[in-house]
Amino acid sequence: MQFRFEARATPSRRVFWLSPLVAIALSCLVAMAIFALSGLAPVASLIIFITEPVSSMYGFGELLIKAAPLILIAVGLAIGFRANVWNIGAEGQIIMGVIFSGGLALAYGDSGSWLVLPGMVLLGLLGGSVWASIPALLRIHFRANEILTSLMLNYVAHFALIFLVHGIWRDPAGFNFPQSKPLGDDALFPLLIEGTRANASILFAPLAVVLAWLLLKRSFLGFQLQARGVSQNAAQYAGFRADRAILVGMLCGGAAAGIAGVAEVAGPLGQIYPSVTPGYGYAAIIVAFLGRLHPVGILFAGLLMALLYLSGDAAQMILGLPPSIAGVIQATLLFFLLSTEVLVNYRLRRSRELTSGSSVA
Repeated sequence: MQFRFEARATPSRRVFWLSPLVAIALSCLVAMAIFALSGLAPVASLIIFITEPVSSMYGFGELLIKAAPLILIAVGLAIGFRANVWNIGAEGQIIMGVIFSGGLALAYGDSGSWLVLPGMVLLGLLGGSVWASIPALLRIHFRANEILTSLMLNYVAHFALIFLVHGIWRDPAGFNFPQSKPLGDDALFPLLIEGTRANASILFAPLAVVLAWLLLKRSFLGFQLQARGVSQNAAQYAGFRADRAILVGMLCGGAAAGIAGVAEVAGPLGQIYPSVTPGYGYAAIIVAFLGRLHPVGILFAGLLMALLYLSGDAAQMILGLPPSIAGVIQATLLFFLLSTEVLVNYRLRRSRELTSGSSVA
């Protein structure tokens, strides 16, 4: 008996919201299979893998620190994705936020001023936005593919940071390690939870969720962006400018990523390293789609993805597995998410039913 995909008359809203849950469930089955092949109890190992990272207040603080930049970046990217503007350069935009804001913090040093931290946030926002505007302008004026240009700019930003940290920003007292001087106290976010590293920078994430929801659901600009995402031809016919949507979509992602870069160096890191981001710019893409490009959905998806980051350490220390298993589960989650996405617009039917002239439900 043969099966084939048949286009739905309208996209299935039920499958749209159920597919992330199915992808999570299938990823858990894959994780249990890996545990079983490693000689471990599948169910017990999965429980440890999920719960151990947040079994203490310190672990809960680490979850918030990991989730906040993922949520912040994913919300910014989702605004562009809703308008079919594909910003894949958040990784480089994070780094430019670090460079712009870190330059101000290092210039002040330990002299300090209450203006340093707000200035860092503004410069981080500016740095990410400037970097995101490059592929946006290339797309508008030269029809260059923003996926390729934004992706390649990640490497430019990375090597620019390496040049600075190995050069003029290198800490003379750092035993020749590629790192900057520690940032001054006025350049650091205050702690929110004592006994953890959770600081005030995590508040940017829920603020971004609220602002993105207001933009998409309560503003005419948000309506224009989403109209372009549904049908570019219809949006153009209605008089919505494509270049405006491209620029706004890219700048929202760049601004969010730049602020996330500030949150890293002025938060848990406290100084600048070449590896200032552990791939948040790429992981945020998974978070955005796992959250269905909806700000509230992204909030929960970011917490889940942050948990997977922390679970890698738990897998190594308790289960005796390499920490790279967390990356395997992340990739598996994305694979199943993209696979189940097909069922939103298509349904699986038996070929015999189609040939007998059955109607499409």
